[in-house]
Amino acid sequence: MSTPPEDPEAVPEGAAPEGSAEEPQAGAEDEQAAGEQVPEEQADEEGPRRRARRERAERRAAQARAEAIEQARREAKRRIRAGAAEPAKRIPRGTIRGLKAVLATVLAVLAVVGLGLVLYFTPVMSVRDIEVTGLAALTRDEVVAVAGVQPGTPLLQIDTGAVAERVATIRRVASARVQRQYPSALGIAVIERVAVVFKDYPDGPHLFDRDGVDFATAPPPPMLPVFDVDNPGPSDPASRAALQVMTALAPEVAGQISRVAAPSVASITLTLADGRVVVWGNTDRVAEKAHKLAALLTQPGHTYDVSSPDLPTVR
Repeated sequence: MSTPPEDPEAVPEGAAPEGSAEEPQAGAEDEQAAGEQVPEEQADEEGPRRRARRERAERRAAQARAEAIEQARREAKRRIRAGAAEPAKRIPRGTIRGLKAVLATVLAVLAVVGLGLVLYFTPVMSVRDIEVTGLAALTRDEVVAVAGVQPGTPLLQIDTGAVAERVATIRRVASARVQRQYPSALGIAVIERVAVVFKDYPDGPHLFDRDGVDFATAPPPPMLPVFDVDNPGPSDPASRAALQVMTALAPEVAGQISRVAAPSVASITLTLADGRVVVWGNTDRVAEKAHKLAALLTQPGHTYDVSSPDLPTVR
């Protein structure tokens, strides 16, 4: 008995035909495998529908990726345009003014420093003339020689204090002041000592000023009083007391004095040119005594006692 041939389209027992209920399961598997590379053997075995679904899923994934990339590019361009379009921050006016002031100050300082260097190191403003004022017994040449300033020296290099100190070493000079006189002169102002009394010594008469300084050995001016003290000088108390009396007298009285004697600070006497004598005493109430003496001298007498200004007497 012959066996009938097998139908090639027959479905084995228990197997579901193609397109039956197993299709949803296969579709789910396709969904799960979307975007994944299917091996070539599996691609050959899958059916047309499954392959179509997989290709659609891959296209959707590629499209989504392309859209994401394009969106990122647009966002980057937007940020670049926003940064370029943002206006630059303006510098506050106060800051600009401050910077201008600082710049101007720096330029001014540089200009002053530069000018100072030019004047200090170059003969643009140098000594071409030395002017000396206040001279009486001294000569200009004496003062200039002691000052020691060389012509052509830049004025800014001259130490005016040092020059004044050198000039003050001259015995006849009581004080000296030195000033730069731009553009090219140096001024020296001196105050000479004035003789108030004199004292005879073996080498000749010595002149003393109001401070008791022995500043010259020379013939005394007419009617200059004799200084009758034991140790005349600035540090001698009797000398200072006698000179204090002489400088307190009125000019018309001082011009009549021919001798001032001070054996001590409490025994000062004055002798006038006509021989009259003034008993002065000490240096208390000097101004009051000088005023009373000017009135007493208008009265006749020989001895005028103002040692007690409350009870002046004439004998």
